[in-house]
Amino acid sequence: MFYSGISDEAGKPIDVQIKAHRELGWKHIELRNVLTQAFTDVSDAEFDAISGKLADAGLQVSCFASPIANWACKITDDFQRDVDILKRSIPRMKKLNTPFIRIMSYENNGLTEDDWRKEAVRRVKELSKMAEDGGVTLVLENCGGWASAKAENFSRFYELVNSPALKAVYDTGNPASHGHTNTWDWYLAAKPHIAYVHIKCHTGPRSAEDKGEHVWPEEGASLIAKTMKDLIASGYDGGFSIEPHLKVVYHEANQISDEDAAYRTYVEYGRRMVKMVEATL
Repeated sequence: MFYSGISDEAGKPIDVQIKAHRELGWKHIELRNVLTQAFTDVSDAEFDAISGKLADAGLQVSCFASPIANWACKITDDFQRDVDILKRSIPRMKKLNTPFIRIMSYENNGLTEDDWRKEAVRRVKELSKMAEDGGVTLVLENCGGWASAKAENFSRFYELVNSPALKAVYDTGNPASHGHTNTWDWYLAAKPHIAYVHIKCHTGPRSAEDKGEHVWPEEGASLIAKTMKDLIASGYDGGFSIEPHLKVVYHEANQISDEDAAYRTYVEYGRRMVKMVEATL
């Protein structure tokens, strides 16, 4: 078992992201954005520079949190963009010994339910074949796209794609943050396929006007402690990766910057998650 986190929530520069993970004493890091650019889009020279800094810090990249098929991607968008991202990422993943690359399953854009499902499956089948040939694993997050419209879709998607290179990254906070009240059903739908876990916590909607908010991992409606206990009891020995999504809350009488507050919030969130995991062991 290991701990990781989507490190741009600690800060935009890679040096700040590395500093946060070293302060936490973790050996893994999950990369999404560096400065204003997706990590999967950086140039070869930038990739080499970042890789060197990670090696010097003794950090292993647990996952590329890519934008492939994510909430900003419509099912009618040019598929070649995602093919190109994965094609560029596979050799980089091999260089960094990174097993996972996060994907989603495409937002709809006017297609019928059947056509949306069929096209999402077709695209992810092709991406899964690329991943299998390249020796990496796609991890599908329960966020955005046909597979994440409801828990039944998430479970069914793996059967439809039918690839050993497609697994789940279960995000504990997404069901409640997307307005669902059946978080445990979402977990059970994902459980047979889980290879990796994102830790996020949300209150769920409080009213029609109040959509709720992201909170510390031991709070909210995301059943994180229950999920951890069940996973570990079932033999899960993979990663728990934080994605706090908290507002910048760690100000001290407004005497520190937003950047410092985000950093401190991220580190505190990581420490709280570790305590929750250790309480289940």
